[in-house]
Amino acid sequence: MSLRLFAALAIPDEPAARLLALMRGVGGAKWRPRENLHLTLRFFGEIAEPVAEDLDGELEAATRGIGPFEVRLKGAGSFGGADPHALWIGAAESDRLKQLAAACEKAARRVKLKPEPHKFMPHVTLAYLSGAALDRVQMFEQAHSLFEAPAFTVRSFGLYSSVTRKSAPSLYRLEAEYPLLG
Repeated sequence: MSLRLFAALAIPDEPAARLLALMRGVGGAKWRPRENLHLTLRFFGEIAEPVAEDLDGELEAATRGIGPFEVRLKGAGSFGGADPHALWIGAAESDRLKQLAAACEKAARRVKLKPEPHKFMPHVTLAYLSGAALDRVQMFEQAHSLFEAPAFTVRSFGLYSSVTRKSAPSLYRLEAEYPLLG
């Protein structure tokens, strides 16, 4: 058996409420439900259970020296260029956030997973798009380009499993939580 796994930061209630308030005005957007809002540190993909168990141990070891830090959600954008497929809210530059993502990448490499091909770009996906008009997507980006939520303290991160569903949002389940103790 295998699991579809990713490491992520949960979004606390106050910033999540601010994100939910932004979710409108773009036809073709499939807005994410509250329970699916997260900031992905590393997507691991489909992994066999024995490898997932090894990954759990490696994540704990790789992140052992990282302590709590602040994250501020800010700015808006989309993926897909002229054919956009997702809307997101970004996160302000943070060395500690990059360090945590790099530690997750290191854990993945230690269990022989393929390297992440994309540079880490911290964001929270608000919607997946299907046939959204480019001008509406650009208007959303412009309207929320100066978005900024109060910072929140990250004291842990999680390893989540994901089950994709055809006509509903994916189901995410917290498989393991890793406290950031420094």
